[in-house]
Amino acid sequence: MEASDEERPLIHHLPPQEQCSKYTCDGTVNIDSKPALKQSTGNWRACFFILGVEFTECICFYGVSKNLVTYLTSVLHESNVNAAQSVSIWIGSCFFTPLIGAFLADTYWGRYWTVVMSILVIILGMIVLTVSASPLFQNASFYNGGISRLTVYLGLYLFALGTGGIKPNIPAFGADQFDGADPVERVTKGSFFNWYYFSINVGSLLSSTVVVWVQDNIGWSVGFAGPMLLLGFGLAMFIAGRRAYRYKKLGGSPLTRVFQVLVAAVRNHRLNLPDDSSLLHELPGVTEGDYRTQHTYQFRFLDKAAILSDKNCAPAAPSSPWRLCTVSQVEELKMLLRTFPVWASLVGFFMVTAQMTSTLIEQGVAMDGRVGRFTVPPASLATFDVVAVLALIPVYDAALVPLARRVTGRDRGFSHMQRIGVGVALSAVAMAYSALVEARRLAMAAAAAGTRMSIAWQVPSFFVLGAGEVFAVIGMLEFCYEQSPASMKSLGTALVQLAVAVANYLNSGMLRVVAAATARGGGAGWIPDKLDEGHLDYFFWMMAALSVLNLLQFLHCSIRFRGNNTLSSS
Repeated sequence: MEASDEERPLIHHLPPQEQCSKYTCDGTVNIDSKPALKQSTGNWRACFFILGVEFTECICFYGVSKNLVTYLTSVLHESNVNAAQSVSIWIGSCFFTPLIGAFLADTYWGRYWTVVMSILVIILGMIVLTVSASPLFQNASFYNGGISRLTVYLGLYLFALGTGGIKPNIPAFGADQFDGADPVERVTKGSFFNWYYFSINVGSLLSSTVVVWVQDNIGWSVGFAGPMLLLGFGLAMFIAGRRAYRYKKLGGSPLTRVFQVLVAAVRNHRLNLPDDSSLLHELPGVTEGDYRTQHTYQFRFLDKAAILSDKNCAPAAPSSPWRLCTVSQVEELKMLLRTFPVWASLVGFFMVTAQMTSTLIEQGVAMDGRVGRFTVPPASLATFDVVAVLALIPVYDAALVPLARRVTGRDRGFSHMQRIGVGVALSAVAMAYSALVEARRLAMAAAAAGTRMSIAWQVPSFFVLGAGEVFAVIGMLEFCYEQSPASMKSLGTALVQLAVAVANYLNSGMLRVVAAATARGGGAGWIPDKLDEGHLDYFFWMMAALSVLNLLQFLHCSIRFRGNNTLSSS
């Protein structure tokens, strides 16, 4: 999207102060491809539509995922093991497909159209699931186990494909609505990520309660159709707000730009780097919407992609982008590489939060679920994680940020690194507490047979992990958006989703290794079927130790980290 020729002179003839007061200064445009007016586009007026469609998509996603094991075992009659594996693979797919959605948004469709097309694919998947669960379809003469399974998995993986276009692009598109060159809007952008995560957790809470109850008590077809219709309404409202949005210009294929730098660096590996970095190749001047990035001395080998030589700068032979790249293009790849150590710390954090759906549930099963006159299912304790997020986000936004701002002098109060570091530290605290609870539970069980510890002792673990998400996950979303190259913002936020998938697969493998290694010689191991015979507390202590190492690695990376050095960006 580019501004019209009539609009550009109008902007350029205004004084700089008036330009940034009337129009956005980050290169965004409106629906008509003209420079976006601050007063009529973007900001919270646009984010209400964006958060609304995110909320409805989350109700669909969690409405399917929260009760999917029950559906596969009760309707498709799969075994517990096969159903658990199927759910893990499907959820992993839902967090891998954002790489596809981010690539399409950054390269071809833009974030707005990628979201629209992705929601249509999700709705198609929900229609298939609704039809497969309807009594008419299940009672049809042609209906059998093979067809039913094929139909259900077709719907599930259409959903997984569609959600890949939502997860990376909604947070990036929402952040696009705030002018990064405006000090006031730049601060407000941080609040958007808080409320984005808030809307996700509200959707999760409603799905865990209302939608799951409908599925169990009224019917699966109704339980799938209701969220689908709600998502359709969310899509309609999202499209209705299209004139209020600010749109980023496409910067070409991000993966192509990355590979061009790698290929050019390898092809120029025999050339010597000049001592003066200003002799490296860079385009003259910065036009509106382009990006100029300062040269850095990290990953020096990649600078060879920008070395000018007699071969690639001859006038008669225009340089190939696969042999000569600009400094800004080289720095884009460096920026991505610099985020990976921080990203690895988030993988470690998500390996801890994965315990909420595995070992913490198993621990809860071995505890006394009676709380007063009520019996609390172990899986329901994950609600306290959601409650912590919903309670702490407003507190963080309204109280902690202003307080931290006065102490640190930063617009956001906490830096990205400080915020993520607090979350990683809280994950270690949660695991240490869980280990202490398990040790006490085992002692009570050994002292008096049949004595069970109250499940209420697990609540602080879930609450602390929820607090950790408020700091680490939201901080990482904002970090990935801010530190990603301007042409790769969707890809940057997709890295957070990728961390969830990688962490879940690593956690699954680690549990298998720990169980096998500790059960050698015929022993029960740390995590046996009967937890009273094992030492789940040792596993929690191991996770706490790994979290401490993860925190130390993160602190090391945060000290060495060099931030985004874009001089002019959109």
